[in-house]
Amino acid sequence: MTTVAAAPTVGPMLREWRVRRRLSQLDLALRADSSARHISFIENGRSRPSQEMVLRLSDHLDVPVRERNALLIAAGYAPHYSERPLNDPSMHELRAALDQLLHAYEPFPALVVDGTYQVVAANQGIAMLLAGVDEELLAPPLNAMRVTLHPRGMAPRIRNYGEWRGHLLHQMERQLAVVRSPELRAVYEEVSGYPPPDPCGEDLAASGGRTAPFALPLMIEHDGRTLSFISAIATFNTPMDVTVSELALETFLPADPETAAYLHAVRR
Repeated sequence: MTTVAAAPTVGPMLREWRVRRRLSQLDLALRADSSARHISFIENGRSRPSQEMVLRLSDHLDVPVRERNALLIAAGYAPHYSERPLNDPSMHELRAALDQLLHAYEPFPALVVDGTYQVVAANQGIAMLLAGVDEELLAPPLNAMRVTLHPRGMAPRIRNYGEWRGHLLHQMERQLAVVRSPELRAVYEEVSGYPPPDPCGEDLAASGGRTAPFALPLMIEHDGRTLSFISAIATFNTPMDVTVSELALETFLPADPETAAYLHAVRR
């Protein structure tokens, strides 16, 4: 006899998000202009929240856009947020704006990734970081985490590999703590299991090498010199589309004058 798992209901799902955010029912009720009794009734299934209430609670619980749609479906409503691929004609203006932004960052490397770190756009500066990477890893779809940490990727040239690997894995762990993404979990399990490159880059930060005093730099070897970058990540505010909500623009800015001078020199 086959047992079919029951579809998740909105009450327990909202309770899980509330617990994740470390809020009491009273805390959430005060934020959402409701009552602790009503929140309790929603969570235990005695009351069905309106569509507006689901969205309001999602907002105060800082639920990711994709998960907000899941909550609405569990409550018996249609998804509120669209999910269009970037090659959809309606996304033309967004793609054009992203390309313009990436180009403006040159000669500094910059790229745009989706929620699983698949690269959806990049500028010419990224080619410098990808020099020497195995062609197999560069075949579409290019994954930023895979190409960075793979022993045949950028890893052998990263001079502070241990620190940079720890930073990237911690970044993914923080994401996995707040989103249900089997695809992202699969990427994490894959890249966290890679062996260190051979030879493994010397940890310059630990041995007194050149570092930026305000943030962990990416130190990578290129043409016999060590370039040092600080990465910054930007996302869209108040996105109304699932695809857009999961896009992130990552830029690599020079962490020292030598790196900046070299990037400007090779651009000429």
